This record gives sequence, C-alpha cells and structure tokens, in this order.
Amino acid sequence: MTVVSVDRAAAAPEPASEPAPEPASEPAPEPFGEPGLLVVDAANVIGSVPDGWWRDRAAAAGRLRDALLPVAVAGLPAVPPPLEVVLVVEGAARDVASVAGVRVVSAPGSGDDEIVALVRAADNRRHRAVVTADRGLQQRVRALGATVLGPSAVPRRPPAA
Repeated sequence: MTVVSVDRAAAAPEPASEPAPEPASEPAPEPFGEPGLLVVDAANVIGSVPDGWWRDRAAAAGRLRDALLPVAVAGLPAVPPPLEVVLVVEGAARDVASVAGVRVVSAPGSGDDEIVALVRAADNRRHRAVVTADRGLQQRVRALGATVLGPSAVPRRPPAA
C-alpha cells in the first residue's frame, strides 16, 4: 500500500483579492414583447363625456388622437411604455389621420370588430390592452388575453399649450 502525503497548506487555494468578474448578462426579458399595444375605442371614449362631441365627431376624434400622443412614450399606470397606440374610429370620424405616435384605423364596418381583429392579429407575447366601456367588447378582447381599461384611463384632451 502506498501512502501519499498531502501538504494541506499547499493544496488550499489562495484567497482571491478581487471577486471574479460575472459573465456579461443581457437585460431581463420583458414579460411581453415590445412595444405593448394599446387599442382605443374612439367612439366609446369620446362618448363617455357629454362635452358636445356630437356637434363635430371628427374634431372630437382628432382631439382624442392628440391627447394620446404622450401615452405612446409615457405609457399608462396599468400599461408600461413604450406603446404602439392605435385609435379605432368609425362613422363621421373616419377621415381622422394618423400622426407620429398614434395610428388611426378607420373601421370599414363595426369598430368593435376592427378592435377584436387588431387584438387577435397582435403577437400574444405583446402586452395588449383595449380602452373601452363596452361590456360586449370587453368580453371579446379578454377572451383573446387582452387587458381592458375604462375610458377614464386615457386623457381625452391634449395638454394645454
């Protein structure tokens, strides 16, 4: 039998003077893909406040579109930025144009059907939220995994200049 002698002092590792560098890491992935999608039911949000919107529906939709501009960058308390903001218009407001930061979609038929189609077409890894008080629409988009916010969750008028 062979006996091997081990010098424990020689076998012990030297204490490290600096901690070993950690491997480079990437930022933690977001729970959803980026940017999130916020779809706004223009008719429902505009109609939620009786401020004379019925006199000029297109102008009311334009004001709502402009009020949504900061939301694309700042997000909402329930929906973090960055956001793709889509305003769905119908009827007399169909001619409202998109602007940088807010895409306006003119529903060829039912605004609710267009909103459902937008949510369905969006990648499930994205945070998808719909702003409406319409209970039937709420049920339809929740069934697709979208978050629902009431009309008061978004500003209705652009900030004062």
